[in-house]
Amino acid sequence: MTTASTMISRDAAAISPDLAHLLKSGVIAVVRRNEAGSLRRAAEAVVAGGIGAFEVTLTTPGAIDAVRELVAADIPGCLIGAGTVLDEAAAREVIDAGARFVVSPTLEPDVIRYCVEHEVVCIPGALSPSEILRAWRLGASLVKVYPACSVGPEFFRNILAPLPFLRLVPSGGMTLENAAEWIDAGAAAVSMAAALLDPVLVRNGRWDELTTRARRLVDSVAGARRGRAAKVP
Repeated sequence: MTTASTMISRDAAAISPDLAHLLKSGVIAVVRRNEAGSLRRAAEAVVAGGIGAFEVTLTTPGAIDAVRELVAADIPGCLIGAGTVLDEAAAREVIDAGARFVVSPTLEPDVIRYCVEHEVVCIPGALSPSEILRAWRLGASLVKVYPACSVGPEFFRNILAPLPFLRLVPSGGMTLENAAEWIDAGAAAVSMAAALLDPVLVRNGRWDELTTRARRLVDSVAGARRGRAAKVP
């Protein structure tokens, strides 16, 4: 029988170096574009702002090659991952390309299993309490609550009250202004796409502005974490 105590034990044992690195800044920068150009510069810009995880979604043309090139670039402090991974074949392909974390918008057991077998951080998507708990029991490193804008931060408080061992990441509707609210509600990290990696800034090569956004977001997450810790009796 699975109990809360065994869940917590799994939680304590499941912090791999890659997961610890991702959680350090508490931000996953997500690039979702119509073209793959300039991704290295974009990754370097957000890493300069303190973000340690850069996700390339498979909806980006040439995404697999982009992942492979970013991994080969060996950007210091940058963990490269792939998103919109919908089946085992895609998981295999992105991991072969060097992705160190794999993200899905939905709960895909075969993807979770493959990631667990290959010791790659897995972040499946889920929305209902049952889906979230099932993803965790299958071995998810984190659970992406998507679309988070449909439920709001209070949902996290309600879920984590009886299930405090979960590590949840909101995705969808995140902004620089509201990220702290999700961390305060218990999120382990936040996932952010266009609100951080503004397509106009990327297209025009305004890397300093991307770095400024990244630093602002990382500082906001850190501040919210300190505030949450101060509330613990």
